[in-house]
Amino acid sequence: MSFAVGYKQLLGDSKTMDNLEKQLICPICLEMFTKPVVILPCQHNLCRKCANDIFQASNPLWQSRSSTSVSSGGRFRCPSCRHEVILDRHGVYGLQRNLLVENIIDIYKQESSRPLHNKAAEQHLMCEEHEDEKINIYCLTCETPTCSMCKVFGAHKDCEVAPLQNVYKRQKSELSNGIAMLVAGNDRIQTIISQMEEICKKIEENGKIQKSKLSEKFDTLYQILEERKKHLLQVITHEKEEKVERVRSIIRQHGDHLESSSKLVETAIQLMDEPQMAIFLQNAKEMNKKVVDLSKHTSLERTESGYERMDHFFINIDSVADMLRTVDFQPVSEVEEDEEDYEDHQEDTRHEAESPQGTEGQI
Repeated sequence: MSFAVGYKQLLGDSKTMDNLEKQLICPICLEMFTKPVVILPCQHNLCRKCANDIFQASNPLWQSRSSTSVSSGGRFRCPSCRHEVILDRHGVYGLQRNLLVENIIDIYKQESSRPLHNKAAEQHLMCEEHEDEKINIYCLTCETPTCSMCKVFGAHKDCEVAPLQNVYKRQKSELSNGIAMLVAGNDRIQTIISQMEEICKKIEENGKIQKSKLSEKFDTLYQILEERKKHLLQVITHEKEEKVERVRSIIRQHGDHLESSSKLVETAIQLMDEPQMAIFLQNAKEMNKKVVDLSKHTSLERTESGYERMDHFFINIDSVADMLRTVDFQPVSEVEEDEEDYEDHQEDTRHEAESPQGTEGQI
């Protein structure tokens, strides 16, 4: 079934009224605003009923205005610009009425009711098969608008039909409800998106916090290793200095003995060159006694075998290295236990550091 649209030539004032009518259409019900009209914070308008439908769909747990208990506010998004509208405990009834728009609608209806500008008579869909017949019924079987003549004599005589106005109102109401549901669904999706964006933000913040905590813990390990390294180096240095000092003392003893022996040898050689036997004999006895006495002191102190070795300062880090390689994240319950154990270990370490210590042995 095809049909043509028959339009009469409209006057300039009629075109102005048409443009005005487009500005007075509610974006939800697609009808002209009905009293009272509410104005949203974003300056867009809605029928109060449509605004309340969206609000109820977006806030299903919100208590009605007739409830005796005090209810909290809620929120929804403007269907025109998606601006978030936050309401108090009065809900939609707390929004301001747009009296100016209501007055304009009253004036428009008065002007539209004049016979000269009766657009309902000026604009009608006309049947293409029956040019003088208006499209005034709806074929439910074929799901298309048609005229009475098509129902009586034409292609739709065996079909089920209904008044065009009834089907129009019903389908327009269904479409309006569908739009309201979509708007409410979009609002819920937007809320979920906002929540997900907030979760992403929290994840970023928590990730930075955990990275900082992890760095602090590893910095603590570095500090402990540096302190332990410093302590062990001091132990090695202490023993090295003690050994070197002892060996140098023995060297000095041998040097003194060598110097005394060299001087005695030089004196004895000079005595051997004495040509006068009487003078030689006068000093030979005492010289022989000095040589014998000095010879008896040849068993001077010496270091033990392997005294120079320092390999007893041996440290095995294999087990510690293997343990460090297994460092990983733990469940929260285990972390709390480990923190308590760590605090106890720190306390024991402080007590050991404060208590007297003997000479360090093998490490």
